Amino acid sequence: MLTLPIIQPEAAAPAKARKPDWLRVKLPVGPAYANVRRLVDEHKLHTICESGNCPNMGECWGAGTATFMILGNICTRSCSFCAVATGRPSELDLDEPRRVAEAIQLMGVKHAVLTSVNRDELKDRGASVWYETVVQTKQLSPTTTIETLIPDVKANWAALDTMIAGGQEVVSHNMETVGSLYRLVRPQGKYDRSLEQIQRTKQAGKRTKSGIMLGLGETKDEMYKAMDDLVAHGLDILTLGQYLQPTKRHIEVAEFIHPDLFAHYREEGLRRGLKYVESGPLVRSSYHAERHVNVPI
Repeated sequence: MLTLPIIQPEAAAPAKARKPDWLRVKLPVGPAYANVRRLVDEHKLHTICESGNCPNMGECWGAGTATFMILGNICTRSCSFCAVATGRPSELDLDEPRRVAEAIQLMGVKHAVLTSVNRDELKDRGASVWYETVVQTKQLSPTTTIETLIPDVKANWAALDTMIAGGQEVVSHNMETVGSLYRLVRPQGKYDRSLEQIQRTKQAGKRTKSGIMLGLGETKDEMYKAMDDLVAHGLDILTLGQYLQPTKRHIEVAEFIHPDLFAHYREEGLRRGLKYVESGPLVRSSYHAERHVNVPI
């Protein structure tokens, strides 16, 4: 008699945790938001607020803050948390500073946040475009304050000097996560190198800022160490927010962090010597950015 093997049913994949209630996003409303929305649509302007589907877009636009990405939309890095396309950029638009400055003027932006992809293939990492964008924005909109969220320059400190010399009020560089998770989250980055970049920015007399995503598997002790390291390297402002997986191809959320723990980290950061901490599930790098220009250097 033929004996058939007994086939055990496959174990069901563990169900993904449902997003908790505190991650619900309010719909953007208000006349200030509506005006910016109209200008963006009419003039086909590009903001990271939209393309990143930021949960705080309505609140930020209502406060006169908007975030723009320069140097194209193809990044030379392949971070496991980021949905920006990875590859080798083919163009460098030297007219971009003028167009960004005109867009900021047209929108009546009170506080502009500028960010960019990594351009590791460029000798100056795109520093000249960074510098010109800040300078030309200041020329057209002298009362507009600016934060530059700059990428890792891979220890090209001459490029860093150029990037931060345009007259911006805040210079930000995101750590993104704790040291033990760098290989997983930022495989082409280095924890100590990013700390040195922040330290050199501070030594140049700038107001320094960074951001960390929570929920990637970090422990409390690792967060405390990260905050201590940042204080030791001259950081002024820290943002802490919940990591959310952009697509199935990206690293999964390890944990949804409760608002109470975000509040605890805020108090710990201030106690450990940071001057300003934005901490909450929906906080992103540019959240309440207009307030950060008033943090004393």
